[in-house]
Amino acid sequence: MTSAIDKNCTFLIASEKTSQIQQEDICKDLESTDIKVKIRGMKNAIFSLLANENMPRVLMTVIRFCATQDDHQLKKLMMLYWEIVPKCSADGKLLPEMILVCNALRNDLISPNEYIRGCMLRFLCKLREFQLLEPLIPSIKQCLEHRHSYVRRNAALAVYYIHKTFGENLLPDGPEIMEKFILAETDSAARRNAFLFLFNEAETIAIDFLSANSDKLQTFGDGFALLVLELARKVCRRDPNQKARFIRSLSDMLKSESQAVAYEAAWTLVSLSTAPTAVRYAAQAYTTLLNTSNDNNVKLIILDRLAEMKKFHSKVVQEQLMDILRVLSSPNIHICKKALDVAIDLVGPRNIEEVIGLLKREVIKAQENEMEQGQEYKSLLIAAIHRCAMKFAEVADSVVLVLLDFVAGEAGYNIMQVTKSIVEQYPHFRSAILRKVIDNLDEVTHADALRVALWMLSEYADAADPSTHVPMLHDAFEVIRGLAGDPPFTALLDASQSSEKKEKEETTAIITHTVTKNIVLSDGTYASVTSTETIGGDQEASKMPHLRRLICSGDILLGTVTAMTLTKIALKTAASSSSIEQHNRTVMGALLTAAGVGKLAEVKRQGRTGVYADCLERLALAVRLLLDPTLRQRLQPLFVQSCREAYSALAAKQKAAKHKANELAKRGKASSPEDLIQFRQLRAMTVQGGLEVDLMDADDISRAVGKEDKDADDGKLRHIYQLTGYADPIYAEASLTVHDYDIIVDMLILNRTPQTLTNVTVELATIGDLKILERPLSFTIGPNQERRLRTNIKVSSTETGHIFGTIVFDNASSAQKTFVNLADIQLDIMDYIRPAEVRHEEFRDMWAEFEWENKVAINTNITDLTEYLRHIVASTNMTCLTPMEDHSQQTDSNFLAANLYAKSVFGEDALVNVSVEKKEDQDGKLSGYIRIRSKTQGIALSLGDRITAVQRTGPSAPSTSTTTAAAAPAASSAPNGAKAAAQEDDEDFDDN
Repeated sequence: MTSAIDKNCTFLIASEKTSQIQQEDICKDLESTDIKVKIRGMKNAIFSLLANENMPRVLMTVIRFCATQDDHQLKKLMMLYWEIVPKCSADGKLLPEMILVCNALRNDLISPNEYIRGCMLRFLCKLREFQLLEPLIPSIKQCLEHRHSYVRRNAALAVYYIHKTFGENLLPDGPEIMEKFILAETDSAARRNAFLFLFNEAETIAIDFLSANSDKLQTFGDGFALLVLELARKVCRRDPNQKARFIRSLSDMLKSESQAVAYEAAWTLVSLSTAPTAVRYAAQAYTTLLNTSNDNNVKLIILDRLAEMKKFHSKVVQEQLMDILRVLSSPNIHICKKALDVAIDLVGPRNIEEVIGLLKREVIKAQENEMEQGQEYKSLLIAAIHRCAMKFAEVADSVVLVLLDFVAGEAGYNIMQVTKSIVEQYPHFRSAILRKVIDNLDEVTHADALRVALWMLSEYADAADPSTHVPMLHDAFEVIRGLAGDPPFTALLDASQSSEKKEKEETTAIITHTVTKNIVLSDGTYASVTSTETIGGDQEASKMPHLRRLICSGDILLGTVTAMTLTKIALKTAASSSSIEQHNRTVMGALLTAAGVGKLAEVKRQGRTGVYADCLERLALAVRLLLDPTLRQRLQPLFVQSCREAYSALAAKQKAAKHKANELAKRGKASSPEDLIQFRQLRAMTVQGGLEVDLMDADDISRAVGKEDKDADDGKLRHIYQLTGYADPIYAEASLTVHDYDIIVDMLILNRTPQTLTNVTVELATIGDLKILERPLSFTIGPNQERRLRTNIKVSSTETGHIFGTIVFDNASSAQKTFVNLADIQLDIMDYIRPAEVRHEEFRDMWAEFEWENKVAINTNITDLTEYLRHIVASTNMTCLTPMEDHSQQTDSNFLAANLYAKSVFGEDALVNVSVEKKEDQDGKLSGYIRIRSKTQGIALSLGDRITAVQRTGPSAPSTSTTTAAAAPAASSAPNGAKAAAQEDDEDFDDN
């Protein structure tokens, strides 16, 4: 039934009443004189035909009693009926009744009603019967000269589809007719349809018309302009020497008021040339659209285009940097994030001051205004400022001094991390920054930010004060001691005091007084002012410094870091201070703090897990270090120097890795020695303007430096699939082009038989989240001829999908129907996976949140741990969040744990943890598991299948592997790699 429907019509209507409709009832309704009854009967006839029911009497009844009616609704239903009714007998010959149908169609074509004429012309675009259309050609040509534009535009469209289907057999003079029509036409829609005909059927005439009317292009409408752009891409890709003919039209369309036309013109200009002038015009058009469009999706698409242009033309796009940053005023966090990603890489010495000034204003605005997702936006701004400060030293100090005014809240941790890296990289800024940190330490409210700030003070507080030129060790010690307070650090939520606190809260009522008074304003008028005052409640905790409040609330790790910070300052004071009294006071304060935190840790001992487990041991070590001179002499260099040296080495390694990655990204690919070199001076001299010459030069420069896009050709070759065998009567192969959400399937059909094959139909079907948008039409192919087809498939997720189908055709000599099964095409998930970066904190949060987990057993013949990890990273197109260089230097290690991350084009996050062990008793084979977590099941299963397939890299690899998928419990613990990642951020503080 599906084949019959696809062959006879282009629409489907669902109905559950078709089995109850009888042929006699339909004929009775059609013979009625009441128009409403006729309409009901016509609808029932259409439902029955769509249900593949045979009703031969209905056709003649429709011709006799309905074809002469003038009701518009009935006319529309009759056109649907003519579209789906069988027009040929079983032997392929036209039914005799079709002669009467042809006469009814001709009557509608010459109807005095413009609406009926136009609808009939639109209907004729769908007809594929030669014998039906041939008598109607004169009437269609007459409609091209009708006075009403609605008739003319549909007549031009009908001529295009008839000529496209039957060529010169029905309309041998089609191009000449359309050329005369488009020259005399004044309606924009009719002109667009005529140009569509010339664009597809008579390309030379279309180019000549465009050259002659380039001055009037702006008045031809948006639809015409989009066709011109498509024609420019088609012609210039086939013959690059034709670029100059379209330059003027492209430059005019860049200034179009239509956003669609301006966008397509900019994209066309960049796709045709890499000349700086062309890229500059396109970048200006993109930024104009970015700031004038109100659609967030349009802004995201334009930012993607700018990001692509930035890869090859960063200096040209850099000129539009400040215009790009204007989009930060958008309330959409995704637009702001993408804009910052594009803009920060474009920052240079010329615009760094402007960019930093704008980012500072945005931070202040985000701090003052209550914005939705304000914390995330501030984190993005702080990260962008950090990247700018690391690249340009002249703005580092001013940036940090401004950021340190906003350390309160969740953004404090990111600000402190920025401050720590800048203090290490720029030693001449340490004094001013450390003084600011000491002065603003009481404003830090989060424990993570406090730990970073305390670590900085313990390592760099020996820097000289910018005003007194005295080391700031004493000032840092006094501030920390003042904020931490004296022991005991009583737990605020201690169980023994909870009942007493509850009773106290019940007896201490919270009383709010409201006072209203009248005041006189500056202009002499009166106004009422209302003020409130709250009395009572537990205000002790609110008056307590943030550091002491966090320690008393049970944060043993923060208390331990505080004690170790005071211990380091005491050790440095002993070396730099000449006053024994001051040194003893410092040691006594550090001992009191360590003892108080240790007592609190004993009280909260049952709750200590993970990073809290060694707190007592570290506190005991700090106490012994301060009291035992022998131990102090041996361990003081480790505490005072080694920690800073370890962080300095880590920062230098990260900087070197980024520099190496940037160098690899900038490295170009040279041309081959035998490549042809073209000289512009030896070309035929033509009248060219500046942009035309620039376009031609850009081609030669691109070839000279090896920037031609050869990877795209390699990608196409990897996606070519053979669908049938060489011995089949029809050979078929397909090329898949993946554009994120869309897949374009280009098929080559080759007739290998000496007979003509008719009604060749390619029937495709899909499995998974795939949807075929358009099915290929039936066609006839001669002996040893080939035919190319194209269809679009919509993709909605990364779930593994399959495309399969058959080719059905009739032999012209024997009229025998033949079926050829096509090989399945399995979509590669790697086409949708993109490497991405994520912070370790976000990775841990997503790992705990995502419920779908796929556990893949490691089964490979690779024996080296680092080599196996690199192989998995390269094969899955993911980013390794765990530094691989650290493990590669440890040759004696038999364990490896790493976290990988990627993001799909649909916005899905993919988390992977690799836990591998090298077995010494099994010939050095690797064992362990790879765990994949995601929010949806499809990406977890697809990545698991991919890893299972690629980890077998040798001929001796086993043929099976265990893969399981299950919903992980919400409270599941992170893997070893995730735990390692969780402790990475605290490594700097544990050495305290």
